[in-house]
Amino acid sequence: MELSIPERLKDLRVERGLTLEQLAEQAHLSKSALGSYEGDKFKDISHYALIQLAKFYEVSVDYLLCRSHTKNHPNADLADLRLSDDMIELLKSGLVDNSLLCELATHTDFPRLMADLEIYVNGVAGKQVQSANAIVDAVSATIMKQHNPGLTDSQLRQLIAAHIDDDSFCRYVIQQDINKIALDLREAHKDDFFSVPEDNPLKDFLQTADGVASEDGDPEQVAMAFICKRLKLNYGKLSEEERKWLKRIAQKSDLLKNPLPQRGRK
Repeated sequence: MELSIPERLKDLRVERGLTLEQLAEQAHLSKSALGSYEGDKFKDISHYALIQLAKFYEVSVDYLLCRSHTKNHPNADLADLRLSDDMIELLKSGLVDNSLLCELATHTDFPRLMADLEIYVNGVAGKQVQSANAIVDAVSATIMKQHNPGLTDSQLRQLIAAHIDDDSFCRYVIQQDINKIALDLREAHKDDFFSVPEDNPLKDFLQTADGVASEDGDPEQVAMAFICKRLKLNYGKLSEEERKWLKRIAQKSDLLKNPLPQRGRK
């Protein structure tokens, strides 16, 4: 889930076990300003405070401004990460959820998945399984030669069942690794799906229309008021220039074209 600027600032302070008073003293900023930066009614943060807090917490300004998810390694060299050009392009493309990808890679069981995947790709397990199968085959051949049992003989059937298909076995192990990680990630994000209140944008639109309706009501004004309500903006307090910009932006919005609730990851 994406953290807001106040949430990031508060989390950084709490991680260090500091009160607002202690932070104010150590960062050389006022307690009231720091409190406003972490508050629900946050509006803006001064350039000076932004730089001071970034230095104090040893994070990048981009992280504080929610332009980056990287907190502890803001200037990591791509060469050190050993990423291929294709991987970098993929991460930049927006085609995959990079946040979810990070959660996958940092899961405690991910090293196990990578180890099992490497074993499968490199064929290490296959060689070991082939050796084990060769022993079973040798025992089976000895039994067949000495005792000539029928194909329904229980001991012979057990030896046949002990023969391992290395490809199927390795893929089964990998699948179990992936299933465990996927279930954990789903559990971690269950509130993203199930705690979101039911939303009905169409009903909201009609209520907004009633709220601004008049005998000569302008449909365009109703639409703009609806967009503002969805964005928690006060349409009446917008300047004429701001309303013009809002109209241009709203023309590209799907809120009016497709009034359906958007559910899913935050």
